[in-house]
Amino acid sequence: MKLLFNFLIFPGFLFTAIAGMLASWIDRKVTARVQWRVGPPWYQSFADFVKLLGKEIIVPRNSRAMFLLAPLLGLASVTLIATFLGVTLLNPGNKTFIGDIIVVLYLLTIPAIAVIIGASSSANPLASVGASREMKLVLSYELPFVLAILVAIIKCGGAIKLGEIITYQINGGSVWYSYSGILAFLVAILCMQAKLGFVPFDAAEAEQEIMAGAYIEYSGAPLAVFKLVRQMLMVVVPFFLIALFWAHTYTLLTIIIKYVVLLVIIVLLKNTNPRVRIDQATRFFWGPVTIVALISVVLALLGL
Repeated sequence: MKLLFNFLIFPGFLFTAIAGMLASWIDRKVTARVQWRVGPPWYQSFADFVKLLGKEIIVPRNSRAMFLLAPLLGLASVTLIATFLGVTLLNPGNKTFIGDIIVVLYLLTIPAIAVIIGASSSANPLASVGASREMKLVLSYELPFVLAILVAIIKCGGAIKLGEIITYQINGGSVWYSYSGILAFLVAILCMQAKLGFVPFDAAEAEQEIMAGAYIEYSGAPLAVFKLVRQMLMVVVPFFLIALFWAHTYTLLTIIIKYVVLLVIIVLLKNTNPRVRIDQATRFFWGPVTIVALISVVLALLGL
């Protein structure tokens, strides 16, 4: 019963969904102010979600099952991450299993895979372009992201349990309080921006180029679910980085402040950079970002 409550209510689906919608409103509000607009009211994300649920669902003839299952796959994965991560953050001493951080890492790739599956099953040329771009983007940022996580594991004495990594930082200081930790944290932030599909790494959506790309055939409830997954990721991914790199002072207030700082970084990157082409994004992540990640791993092995 408690597990079901954690999954459906707190810290799982309901809590993360509400927090994600509020974070999306903050993003939209700040973006509007930067563009000298008033911006939407606080309930706009909730209203948009409810409105989409009432819209007609148009399903392409090809691969109907995969087209409709794709957003549910993304929602299930992000809910699992939110539940597991939330329980661990609330109680780092909670007994989990060895390698749980690897499971979280795999689950974080499923929302992107769901977008690729859904776009590919729609048989729309523009959606296929979006799916291709999403696939290339995933292949680009996953390597430096994994290397950045490896730095956190090395700095925490080889711990591959998320709770042990948090406990190690509480006792010995945050991972990013070191040369290798700073570099790895910066790499992880850039990868976070790409995982969220925000500017400058939103080539898979690119409304001005391919008219929403991977989401072009989606409408009604499936589109609402995909948008909700994106909003929930705005909560899950920053908290995952906090657990890995920034868990020294561990109170509810400090965790919220740290999340707000990362949210501000997301919004600033989104509003101060132009969209890059997919080939530029690939060169960026496989080039300087991966090199910096490798340097941080070497420094971590040297104890720096």
